[in-house]
Amino acid sequence: MPHRFRSALLIGPPGAGKGTQGELLGKLPGFFHHSSGDVFRNLSPETPAGRIFYEYSSKGLLVPDDVTIEVWKANITAQTVIGAFKPPSDMLILDGIPRNANQARLMDEHAEIVRVVHLVCPDEDAFVERLKQRAKKQNRLDDAKEDVIRKRFVVYKEETRPVLEHYDRSLIADVDATGPIPLVLQRCLEALNPVTATR
Repeated sequence: MPHRFRSALLIGPPGAGKGTQGELLGKLPGFFHHSSGDVFRNLSPETPAGRIFYEYSSKGLLVPDDVTIEVWKANITAQTVIGAFKPPSDMLILDGIPRNANQARLMDEHAEIVRVVHLVCPDEDAFVERLKQRAKKQNRLDDAKEDVIRKRFVVYKEETRPVLEHYDRSLIADVDATGPIPLVLQRCLEALNPVTATR
């Protein structure tokens, strides 16, 4: 296993479509999508990490950094061992981690970030509605209450958005997250093309 995984980071506010775009990218050759949110949501509430996740997410808060990194490391190791993620040939698409500046510093030990795809949208209300619709379709309790959703936006602005300051501006590509999903995917691929073409 390499010391650091060649990675691209998907970042954006709640409802920006990180999971959707990451999942689509992960189906393309040469990419492996890792959603920290999905990993946490699949934890059993009976496990220590699962209990912590449900305690924090139900309030719209981020899981503590040490727990987040340990869960990420365990899962990405498992994905590598079973052959789902092939570090020599796959670019790791990080979705949901790092979620704050401290996590970004901790992740530097494990991931070489070669591109930051920053999904942007000026209309927060549109994203709130998108999350409420997703909650109905996917039975996601963390997206069901508007006050919790609004809290997640506050947390994003205060804690996650500063992650962008951790990386050199030349690595960051602002991508319009509005419009049809295939169009946003095309924009993401255009943002990733310079770093995938040089492999």
